[in-house]
Amino acid sequence: MKHVLLAPVLWLALSLPSFGEEISLEAINGYLNSFTTARADFTQVNGDGSVSTGTLLMRRPGRARFDYDDSDALVIAGGGQVAIFDPVSNTPPEQYPLRRTPLTHILARNVDLSASGQLAGYDYNGTATSVVLQDPEQPQLGNIRLVFTANPVALREWIITNEGGGQTTVMFDTLETGVQIGAREFSIVQESQARGLN
Repeated sequence: MKHVLLAPVLWLALSLPSFGEEISLEAINGYLNSFTTARADFTQVNGDGSVSTGTLLMRRPGRARFDYDDSDALVIAGGGQVAIFDPVSNTPPEQYPLRRTPLTHILARNVDLSASGQLAGYDYNGTATSVVLQDPEQPQLGNIRLVFTANPVALREWIITNEGGGQTTVMFDTLETGVQIGAREFSIVQESQARGLN
């Protein structure tokens, strides 16, 4: 009887290694370059331990949108800028050059993780493969760690470490690629106008 009960567990254990195979940089590059648009629900764990959920939209090159479920908080990357909309403020959003944020690495037109010395780390923990990317000329700005699983290759989470050492972890449900997303979703100007902030 014991063997009968263990059989499904052993089968599962034997089938897991393929899911946890190490992924080459070439395969990760190929995966990231295989789509220009994506959508996913996410869970975000902030440096202070607070947790929020929302929806991510991506449209490469250079565009992303994080809509949060529990408030009107919003982050948009578009037009070479990253804008943070504060739901309790009547002032225009804070803006930063996209190239000065870790998001620039995965929103590039052509992703090459080993290009220009941006690859700061690569490891495999037996389950997932991680790559750490940073600006080689300004490493003090922080970095982004991308975590992938295999068969098929999929982005599972990223961890952004800011210049002060604080970390924000964003974990994704299934990343749906090839979705139709309009340009309006990534317009900082139009979003500001809609919120009466201009």
